Amino acid sequence: MSRWNFCVQRSTSANGRSKESERGRWVQRTFRTIAVVVFSLVLAASAWRWSRSESTARRQPGLNVLLITIDTLRADALGAYGNSRASTPSIDRLAAAGVRFVDAHAHNVTTLPSHANILSGTYPTDHGVRDNAGFRFPATVDTLATLLKARGYRTAAFVSAFPLDSRFGLDRGFDVYDDSFVDAQPRPAFLEQERRGSETVALAQRWIDDGRKDQPYFCWLHLYEPHFPYAPPEPFASRFPNDPYLGEVAAADAALAPLVEPITSAGRDGRGTLVVLTADHGESLGEHGETTHGILAYEATLRIPLIVFQPELFKPRVAPEPARHVDLLPTILDALSIHLPDSLAGRSLLPALAGTSDAHARADAALTEPIYFEALSGNLNRGWAPLRGVIRNGMKYIELPIPELYDLQRDPDEQHNLAQSQPQRVEQMQALLDTIRAPDGRADHRTETADARQRLHSLGYMSAAVTLPTRYTASDDPKRLIGLDALLQDVVRLYLAGDLRAAITRCRQLVDRRPTMAVSLLELAHLERESGNLPGAIDALRRAAALTPEDTQTISLLGAYLTQAGRAREAVDLLEPYGRREPPDLQVLTSRALALAAAGRPSEALSALAQARQQDPTNAMLRVESGTVYLMAGDRLRARGEFEAALALNRNVARAHSSLGVITAEDGRTDEAIAHWRQALNADPREVSKLLAFAEFLRRRGHETDAQPYLELFVASASPQQYAREIARARHWLVQRQ
Repeated sequence: MSRWNFCVQRSTSANGRSKESERGRWVQRTFRTIAVVVFSLVLAASAWRWSRSESTARRQPGLNVLLITIDTLRADALGAYGNSRASTPSIDRLAAAGVRFVDAHAHNVTTLPSHANILSGTYPTDHGVRDNAGFRFPATVDTLATLLKARGYRTAAFVSAFPLDSRFGLDRGFDVYDDSFVDAQPRPAFLEQERRGSETVALAQRWIDDGRKDQPYFCWLHLYEPHFPYAPPEPFASRFPNDPYLGEVAAADAALAPLVEPITSAGRDGRGTLVVLTADHGESLGEHGETTHGILAYEATLRIPLIVFQPELFKPRVAPEPARHVDLLPTILDALSIHLPDSLAGRSLLPALAGTSDAHARADAALTEPIYFEALSGNLNRGWAPLRGVIRNGMKYIELPIPELYDLQRDPDEQHNLAQSQPQRVEQMQALLDTIRAPDGRADHRTETADARQRLHSLGYMSAAVTLPTRYTASDDPKRLIGLDALLQDVVRLYLAGDLRAAITRCRQLVDRRPTMAVSLLELAHLERESGNLPGAIDALRRAAALTPEDTQTISLLGAYLTQAGRAREAVDLLEPYGRREPPDLQVLTSRALALAAAGRPSEALSALAQARQQDPTNAMLRVESGTVYLMAGDRLRARGEFEAALALNRNVARAHSSLGVITAEDGRTDEAIAHWRQALNADPREVSKLLAFAEFLRRRGHETDAQPYLELFVASASPQQYAREIARARHWLVQRQ
């Protein structure tokens, strides 16, 4: 055979293989398309079966609705779900008298998106809320509150943590949305922005009792126990010395008792109330290397308790049928005989509650609807690969650079990844996932306000803007990077233990291991500043800004730190180009205004603050900043007016009270000044350092009589651990004065 003939034959053979390969790919695509079509038909058949079986389920218009969501509650942390060490008698009694779902799942592993799913009955791919920071629930999407209010219900929500603050959009449709625990200004890192469950329950109970008895109510009650950091009150701290998480679960149960137990015992019109209790997500507690939640999506954080109680409609039972957060809204509406909107992703669980769907569920296990889930915090805040997945018929698929496939019935702890050994099943699950998220675009992640980001930071939710890559590799897979998250949690632990130096050391180690993770640099900047190392904080922020040059929050914070370091002109130059952008960023305007004031340009500073107030006229802190600028310029009258305007917007603005304390003291109105200082300390104990500085200022100026009441207040208010030396000196001076 000639070389030419050989080449032709080889080329022909190669073309044949190429055509054969192309034909194979065409067949695969065809089968995938057929699978999607068949799946759609299956869903339609499933929906028909559900609607057919609904005819035997009972409904009752006008029932009261009590929705209870407990943050970070694993299903297996309850006695009703088999935990013999748990102390949850109230929830256990509710489960025993109601319907307990053993296979219920969340779709997200953070607070805000999970509650958006629950209240709207739609997936995050529909409503667009993907994480706690940077998202707002859209005003165009109906919720359980808007739908029930339109049908004559009085509505109220009582929430216990900042991620559910009304600014994030879930308040629409509620007559009362009580998030009054939120401070007028953020607290320092990892200090609570939450309300104890017992206080929230008392508010909800009072609202229910005080309402009209001839009008049905919808009450949503949210408890934040057992969220990290775990610090259960007594007697639960002593009962669970080695498991504070279970101690917090027990505290949540005890908090619910005054509200739930009268209903389960048929007191206080309990038989006319539909109670739904669930969790927004679970908690990893170290499983798969994750300390808390938010990054991974294994069953420890996705599987949640779900208990439904209404004795006139449902007999007690344990429901094996799969349930999802998006099913709760259609279930509640269906139980009330209210027509279900067409836009819902969920289905009614009424047949499962009534026990009428078992035969169909067993006969048609293949018709089980899929459970979509996602965990995007690692992607949005750290730049890691996005995590999405789907569960169907006990098989769980996690889409990542290193894909995962688990048989949850045989491997509930997800220890044996079947992805490599079952590539065809992976392809089927990937096709299913693609159909569910087909309408989804890239997450619309907005720049979060500095105020909101600092408040979320106080709860341990650390966010930062990142530049997202277009392609991810195995090195970006969150399960390979989860050790970094554990390091970040260790920074939190050390900080809360009072070991700031060790926290800084650990945070520096974290930065060294992943220097491109901006959230670590922002955390380091906070810690360095708190330690008094402003140059170190500024350096960390400059490195973060280099990674995310378009992140106005990082730039604003850098400008503020430069101003505090006495480098106001440098701060003005840094912020100048960002201040010219349209629309102007609120935090840039504020940071630039303070830099201008410190640089001796008060008129320009006040102009920038006026521009900021046009964007946010109810922001009390902007009034405080204007008052501060007037004080720096020596205009005490206008300064006082601004501080009083701030308090008219929010009576709990600590800086407004302390500033008025200084002004009224200088005017000789000591009683009024002391009253303002007391209110400042109640709103924010950190103001005690300003109180001491003011008292020392008066004393050094020779006004010892004037200084005495302020030093007495300092001694009575300051933390002995933090101010032991200063308290001792003040006491010595006060004794000498006597």
